[in-house]
Amino acid sequence: MWRIISIVILLLINSCGSGIEKKGAVVNTNIVNEKENDSPEIKFLQTSHDFGKISEGEVVGTNFNFVNTGNSKLIILDASASCGCTVPKWSKEPIPPGGKGTLEVIFDSSGREGKQNKSVAVRTNASDQNVVLYITAVVEAEK
Repeated sequence: MWRIISIVILLLINSCGSGIEKKGAVVNTNIVNEKENDSPEIKFLQTSHDFGKISEGEVVGTNFNFVNTGNSKLIILDASASCGCTVPKWSKEPIPPGGKGTLEVIFDSSGREGKQNKSVAVRTNASDQNVVLYITAVVEAEK
């Protein structure tokens, strides 16, 4: 009787250990954090614009075009200008992967004269969260 019990115990022990190996359980040790690969990326086609010579009081604008080169929706969270004379405008809608968007920058030269250097800080949900766009102009006084 003890002999039968011993054999059954040995079979159970062997079957448990070898059963895991025989089932071919594979553990993937190359697990990648999906969030790292699942982020948006913003790529501006240009990050600066020169209006050249303009007359004092003139209001000018330009569009900064960008592409979401990442793998998830891109959202522009905020865009703030270095001066009240510069106003950024953008769509609040998420940009899908591969999608394109535009951020418009309007500059009001009223009360300005000479070389003007302005910037707009753009904050997004991309891995490079902050991008700075630059505009320049030479404002000539009215005659």
